[in-house]
Amino acid sequence: MSETAANSAPWPAMSIADAHALLTGEGSPLEMEEKEIRGVKMRVWKNAPGSLREVLEVSRGHGNLDFLVYEGERVTFEAHYRAVAKLATALQNKYGIEKGDRVAIAMRNYPEWVIAFWAAAAVGAIVVPLNSWWTGEELEYGLSDSGAKLAVVDGERLESIKPHLKNLDLGGLLVVRGVGDLAGGDDWEEVVAPYGAYADLPDTKMPDVALEPEDNATIFYTSGTTGKPKGALGTHRNICGNLLSLAIGTARSMMRRGEIPQPPDPDGPKPSTLISVPLFHATGCHAILCGTTFSGGKLVMMYKWDPLKAMQLIQEEKIKAFGGVPAMVWQVLEHPHFKDYDLSSVESISYGGAPSAPELVTRIKEEFPQVQPGNGYGLTETSSVTSQNSAEDYVNRPNSAGPAIPVCDIKVVDAEGKELGPNEVGELWIKGPNVVSGYWNKPEATAEAITDGWLHTGDLVRVDEEGFIFILDRAKDMLIRGGENVYCVEVEDALYAHEDVMDAAVVGIPHKVLGEEVGAIVQIKPGAKVTEEKLRAFVGEHIAAFKVPVKIELRTEPLPRNANGKILKRQLKDEFLQSLGVA
Repeated sequence: MSETAANSAPWPAMSIADAHALLTGEGSPLEMEEKEIRGVKMRVWKNAPGSLREVLEVSRGHGNLDFLVYEGERVTFEAHYRAVAKLATALQNKYGIEKGDRVAIAMRNYPEWVIAFWAAAAVGAIVVPLNSWWTGEELEYGLSDSGAKLAVVDGERLESIKPHLKNLDLGGLLVVRGVGDLAGGDDWEEVVAPYGAYADLPDTKMPDVALEPEDNATIFYTSGTTGKPKGALGTHRNICGNLLSLAIGTARSMMRRGEIPQPPDPDGPKPSTLISVPLFHATGCHAILCGTTFSGGKLVMMYKWDPLKAMQLIQEEKIKAFGGVPAMVWQVLEHPHFKDYDLSSVESISYGGAPSAPELVTRIKEEFPQVQPGNGYGLTETSSVTSQNSAEDYVNRPNSAGPAIPVCDIKVVDAEGKELGPNEVGELWIKGPNVVSGYWNKPEATAEAITDGWLHTGDLVRVDEEGFIFILDRAKDMLIRGGENVYCVEVEDALYAHEDVMDAAVVGIPHKVLGEEVGAIVQIKPGAKVTEEKLRAFVGEHIAAFKVPVKIELRTEPLPRNANGKILKRQLKDEFLQSLGVA
């Protein structure tokens, strides 16, 4: 490691192991203890909230501080709690929601997404956040596969699923910000309150439901190698433990530079965060939403990501933290109006979810000298955080995802599952209280992905002597476009559905901002008249726009395969990128 100066002390003043030992020792807020979970012994955060209901109750103590800001609407913590209590009561009394029932949410990042999430969690329902970018066909799958008893959707998603409602066995439909025909659904304003008027609601008693840390809490869908998304089943412990995992990176950095972390001042300024990633992602929900709810921070919401609007909001709301995926940070830094806004309030820029160029940290330090940038690594199946890299460690190792958080064990294994040594390349396995209990109604997929508590990530990595993780490649046939997972087989299935397609291979096209874009090489049938434009339009009817290839190469000759019949994707990708001039 290179030596840098930090507050007149050599870096590092303390090893990773020693910092973790002191931070997690007896009597510390980050103290660990051992528990047996699903038959596997592991370390857990001793002081983590026991359930999302506990997090919600803590949030009410922040009173009349602003919690949610959207366009001209402002919702305080007290107003939010009253709206949650009103909806939670309706979930039980009007819709018959009982503990374990699934409640799906499909909408943009509106304040009502947040209210619906906490209300469903508070009554013990399993919350099913669905990707708002999905087509109606994909939303139907998520609602059907999860067995959702109630769907809470916005007007746009309602229009997408209207043709599919006849195929679904929904017990209720609640429409947020809908106009016109609600397809038999209930209007949010009538069930809860008009938008922005939650402070006027009476103080309703929250329904009393007993919740335990191992109770199921969420189903987040993640694309699978079968071509259909799988629902990762998360528990209250998974999500609540993440709240403490988020705190370890900053504290560790302070100790590494010889400083003593201090507990937050309860009367001090609260954090303010611009949420620029969807709430249907583990990062948006577990890290940003739940973290902000617990800490009493202000969450500023955007209808959709726009770097110019983001800079306006940072200036107007004095935002302290923003980030998301690397693409969003790049878009702000390279915006032609970047210098026109006062962004001096920003104290934290962090990101993950996609590969990031090492020069990004350099640009951040140039433009935001007061900021300690950070990134991290995690999966839907690890309930957000598994590792964190921040401050001087990130400057010194900008291509690393950092060391694992203390409650996580990691190991690198070969194809036979044998553990490898430092700096040897293999698949990353993870064990800890953040690993989900499995995949919803898919025991075979669960058994394949989790062995004795160890999650097989499918990511090829090396881990150095100090425990820093370096992500090298994805063993799974997947690419990441701007933080969105795109499994190649899902796109290939959509291509195969066209009558003129004989064979198909999906590969990633490098992109400075998005990380990767989707590309495809397709063999078409003799005499086929399909064009690239028509094929892209066809695919776009079946899968979300972010999965549609931006470039499709049409071929008449067979795609190259090995002796086992597997497409030689590396060879194809090299040829494809060379033809695009980006090899």
